[in-house]
Amino acid sequence: MESKFNNMSNNGDQKESTEELKELEELGELEELEELEELEKLEELEKEELEKEESDDSKNESKNQYKDVADSFDQMNLQVNLLRGIYALGWEKPSYVQQHGILPVLNSEKDVIVQAQSGTGKTATFTIVASQIIDINKRQVQVVILNPTRELADQTLKVLVSLTQYMKINIVGVIGGKRLTNSQVSNAQIIVATPGRLYDQIERGNINISSLKLFIIDEADQMLCKGFKEQIVEIFNFMSEDTQIAIYSATMPPDIIDLTKKFMTNPIKILVRQDQLTLEGITQFYIGVDSEQDKYDSLCDIYAMLTISQSMIYCSTKPKVEWLTSQMEENGFPVGSIHGDMTQEERDISMKSFRDGLCRVLITTDLLARGIDVQQVSLVINYDLPNNKENYIHRIGRSGRYGRKGVAINFVMNQYDAKELQEIEMYYETQIKEMPLDISAFM
Repeated sequence: MESKFNNMSNNGDQKESTEELKELEELGELEELEELEELEKLEELEKEELEKEESDDSKNESKNQYKDVADSFDQMNLQVNLLRGIYALGWEKPSYVQQHGILPVLNSEKDVIVQAQSGTGKTATFTIVASQIIDINKRQVQVVILNPTRELADQTLKVLVSLTQYMKINIVGVIGGKRLTNSQVSNAQIIVATPGRLYDQIERGNINISSLKLFIIDEADQMLCKGFKEQIVEIFNFMSEDTQIAIYSATMPPDIIDLTKKFMTNPIKILVRQDQLTLEGITQFYIGVDSEQDKYDSLCDIYAMLTISQSMIYCSTKPKVEWLTSQMEENGFPVGSIHGDMTQEERDISMKSFRDGLCRVLITTDLLARGIDVQQVSLVINYDLPNNKENYIHRIGRSGRYGRKGVAINFVMNQYDAKELQEIEMYYETQIKEMPLDISAFM
């Protein structure tokens, strides 16, 4: 028997398709859609060419890229007090990305590109690097870690503070919505920042990065996209040419790799092939629905049948987040929400409530698709599919952190959704099955 998803994504109802085409023609949108499809084809061809070039580069450079590998933290020649912090956090053995991604930055003066999937320890990788290279006798900014969102920057800051608890390093968060004093900034050795706030403080003369040793960009694909790219280029103008640059992300599309060539010098590349970006331990399902009401009813059914520690629900827009939050609260669900129109104080309160387990469901947009680590999250629901394929892996990566079991459920409401989900399957070379009646065995 064909599933509901297959019916929607393949042939569908012939009559319905004909009526949809008529509506598109009446709206004058069919021609626009055809042009869009042509542009997408051209983009795919360009992407394939870039992937081929990158593949050839990787084959030529693979021996150099993976030369420095350590099977344990003790083999990395780290400072004793840093090792104490590592073991105090319960990090007993380095993950794959830590084995391959720490030493190339520490043992060479080259720029480094590190790609690894969500939940494998990227944050630990660059925070260990940042802590190791600090000269505690120099009261100047030596490392800057740039994050795309306030929440991610705040999380990175907390990891760093815990990691360096036995070291005397001054760490300062230059994050929107948080007050800074002159004494804090003047004594900072590591700065964790968001782009806009950092650039503002540099331009005002409050922060000097002319002697910066290392500039780290987390979630590089998002950071270098439109909106962040210009600010980062401006920040580069205040840095010395000798500053080492390291970028980290779960996804590294070829166009981003090509862009990094403009500001990185012969970087060491530690890249995961696209077909290795499936998230082990996370079971992926879809549910076919007929309408928004059907979608909401199905969501309520899921929470009625399952006992879930904590979960995240992703919507495509801020108004949808507010609407869904209101609906679920009316139905007695303990939910919280975060989106870009909320004040920083409101966002902090919601995030703390979720981390502390006071609310078990967090409804958000792609604002929290990246890097946020709440280890109790076992379920991610894509109430709306992401606007781009790269964000899919970031979203579902909120569950199944560090090898734990996780489940991702995607709602598919129409032919457009069905096509999007098929493209996601092809992009990550994965299979997303229709959700069975009894899903409890996968939780």
